[in-house]
Amino acid sequence: MIQAFGLTSNSRKDLPPAVDDVSFEAHAGRVTVLLGAQGAGKTTALRLMLELQQGRGITYFRGRPLHRIAYPSREVGVLLGDVPGHPDRTVRGHLRMLCAAAGVPVRRADEILEVVGLVSLRDERLATLSRGMDRRLGLGCALLPDPHTLVLDDPADGLSARESQWLYGMLRAHSDQGGTVLFTTTDAKEAARAADRVVTLDKGRLVADQEVGEFARTRLRPRVAVRSPHAARLAALLAKEARTTRRSVEVVREGGNRLSVYGSTCAAVGETAFRHGILVHQLADEIGDMGPVAEPLSPDAADMADMADMADTADTAGARQGAQSGDTEREAAPSQAAGEAGTPTGTSEGDAHAQRRARSSENLETADPLSPLPPPISVRSAPSPLRPLRYELRRAAGIGTGFLTGAAVLVTSALTAVLLAAFGHTSQPRLLAAWPRELPLPPAALGAGLLGALAFGDEFRHPALAADRGTVPRRLGLLAAKLVVAAATALLLAVLTVGCDAEVLYLVYGRELTEVPADWLSLSASWTGLVVGCAWAGVLAAGVFRSTTAGLAAVVAVPILVVPLVQKVLEGPSVRTAAGFPARLREVFLLQWPFGGERYLSAVARVIAQPVGSALALSLTALLSAYLLTTLRSRVR
Repeated sequence: MIQAFGLTSNSRKDLPPAVDDVSFEAHAGRVTVLLGAQGAGKTTALRLMLELQQGRGITYFRGRPLHRIAYPSREVGVLLGDVPGHPDRTVRGHLRMLCAAAGVPVRRADEILEVVGLVSLRDERLATLSRGMDRRLGLGCALLPDPHTLVLDDPADGLSARESQWLYGMLRAHSDQGGTVLFTTTDAKEAARAADRVVTLDKGRLVADQEVGEFARTRLRPRVAVRSPHAARLAALLAKEARTTRRSVEVVREGGNRLSVYGSTCAAVGETAFRHGILVHQLADEIGDMGPVAEPLSPDAADMADMADMADTADTAGARQGAQSGDTEREAAPSQAAGEAGTPTGTSEGDAHAQRRARSSENLETADPLSPLPPPISVRSAPSPLRPLRYELRRAAGIGTGFLTGAAVLVTSALTAVLLAAFGHTSQPRLLAAWPRELPLPPAALGAGLLGALAFGDEFRHPALAADRGTVPRRLGLLAAKLVVAAATALLLAVLTVGCDAEVLYLVYGRELTEVPADWLSLSASWTGLVVGCAWAGVLAAGVFRSTTAGLAAVVAVPILVVPLVQKVLEGPSVRTAAGFPARLREVFLLQWPFGGERYLSAVARVIAQPVGSALALSLTALLSAYLLTTLRSRVR
């Protein structure tokens, strides 16, 4: 059950709030619809309910606000707009990644694919999905953790009639199993067909909260939908006949060649068109919204159109009389027959657009519109530290960006090492690292920083987890997982870079340039510390500034801005210096560490004592403090 109380969005400048004091309930076992025109505040209301937008009011999901639910994705399944995810990720990979984030078995992804009819498209990229496929995948993502409540924003927008039928069948099946369903729409007829209760919004305010039967009686009424190239003439004739016979008929011009006739029938409209030789493209019974969608034909306009029609009729009576037995019998008579049967005979522009969408996803049309929901799953309620790690591994390995970046780093490093060896005047450690003195960082460090920045930058650019808040980027467990994966990736990249550079140098110049240096331990510690530190700086900076570009900029800023600052501080006039710090640190730890551990500690101390090491340590400390501060602020709010 959903209980929303006093939802009010923050107003901007002098504009009224998009949602103003909206309260309603959506009961379990029922389908509830938020109905309203574009800009009525439906999406804003959903975002306020899900705590994705600041404002006033509170929403309870089965008695608890969302921020009090330990695992929100297991309680509320959300679909807001298109499926959020990296466009290069596959459908199956996206679902498996969300399985790891929600802590559900990975087989759940295959069950969802079968239910939503995307088994044959499991290896397709998200960017290639049509609108219908995207809607199916979005519903599958919402159903993945087996939530009790579904919250969807205009889920049938742009779908064909068959796809909409399938979607509403799934929502009805979920409510029949005791779940709560809330979705938004702009179509009153759609709300009447699919909902049990309709909540109507207008300009951000609640104007009606009705059962679907009462809603249909008060907001909907039958009408005849007409399309004709001579819509003005037909409207004038219908209005004239209504005045003559004293019948209550309302003719509404809806733009172009479309008419809506209230208080009449398809047979009466078809007979009028046939008698006057007016070509009709569509004639069908519909249920129309009583809202102010168009202005009815005024009496003056009807009289003027009637006079123009009489003049036109007098001029063209002979020509039309001769053609009536041919074209009119072939075109108007079938329209009339179809109108009496209550079905349209032509295809509108919107219908043609829907047909194009249907053809683009015709491989989905064979799916059962009443497919059963996936079976319930058993999920452990205890937190598991491996869930965010599994999520991060699937996120990083699900797209080819990391592999392409690693390959580019190896190729660039090898070419740079060969050129540096040809020019000479480069020490062997810098040669193996492919680090010329003119560059602030070697290619491996830049690549590690870019991969670290992408780890958090993609979370904000393609927010697969932000909508349902099941695992948000601000969680410390996810940060720890990203740091672990980034460190492992950076370490692998550092080893591969040195190995590839050494192999290429041996092939080109021989063994002279590939001999192991005497101080290889300290050099290895410095090298791995530099690459891993750059990767961590990219992760933290992208998490703080919510951007991949900002994360990479923070990595480059360490040697360009922070190192000169640290050097100036260390070389400036002072009473005391930290010279000999590694030796004194070793003296403090007099006891012998297992396996010579004091040597590694001394190597770490020497790395930190270097200007680049100290600058990187300072940057990491500042970024981690900023990240923790923003995390605490978000939790306090």
